[in-house]
Amino acid sequence: MHNEHPQKLEPALYVVATPIGNLRDITLRALEVLAAADVLAAEDTRNTAHLLTHHGISANKLIAVHQHNERGAAEKIITLLQAGQSVAFVSDAGTPAVSDPGALLVQAVRAAGLRVIPIPGASAAMAALSASGLIDPHFLFYGFLPNKSAARCTALQSLISYPCTLVFYEAPHRIVECVADLCSILGGGRQIVLAREITKLFETIHACALCEAEAWLQSDSNQQRGEFVVLVSGAIPQPGLSSETLATLSKLLDELPLKQAVQLAAKITGDSRNELYQRALQIKNPA
Repeated sequence: MHNEHPQKLEPALYVVATPIGNLRDITLRALEVLAAADVLAAEDTRNTAHLLTHHGISANKLIAVHQHNERGAAEKIITLLQAGQSVAFVSDAGTPAVSDPGALLVQAVRAAGLRVIPIPGASAAMAALSASGLIDPHFLFYGFLPNKSAARCTALQSLISYPCTLVFYEAPHRIVECVADLCSILGGGRQIVLAREITKLFETIHACALCEAEAWLQSDSNQQRGEFVVLVSGAIPQPGLSSETLATLSKLLDELPLKQAVQLAAKITGDSRNELYQRALQIKNPA
């Protein structure tokens, strides 16, 4: 049972990370803040009430702040903060404002000149990355790709030359088609790690070549269940062209016909037009 008479917090918005599955994956500081805050703002009050009850914290000071009411709720929270109250904000799981509601709320509170205090903790992306075995020295957290295949492929085209591990979130009903598009655009030779149900009972972390991932998912429908973190190894930089040049070329190819993109890339970077042209062909036709 948590302290029933916690020390009063200073007026501020506390952005509190909560467990992504296992309810014990919460910090002592987070529990103290949740117990002491004057108001708890939650993406789903029922979900948060379960977490609070599990840790012996009163759930009678909950208000809802989710993607459909975030702007309006921000005004109410600013009023509370200006009146000297403390507000703790939690999303359904993990760190708020990271592919979750919260960014608009934080922006509004900061714009009002009020303090925002992060209370760090669980993150599905960091947990999966730490157990992936991918050794790229850098990573890019992208979050959710577009729902539709055409838009998803366009987004992936812009990432094709990045030499860092790419980190995505994906829903179970889209995981198979997402992996198929990853293979089509990025090429089947890269490594992929599919991390599902992190910290939960059926946690699975599977690594394979990208060209083998769809078959692995299709081999057992149970492997298509749960929320996914998808990690893909970075591109191997092509000799003679820097990663900065490749990123520039990729962005230009998103907006211009191939020849125009190559010409402009050559002017911007000073690299060989022939080399850029060959690389542009590979980006457009990765197979």
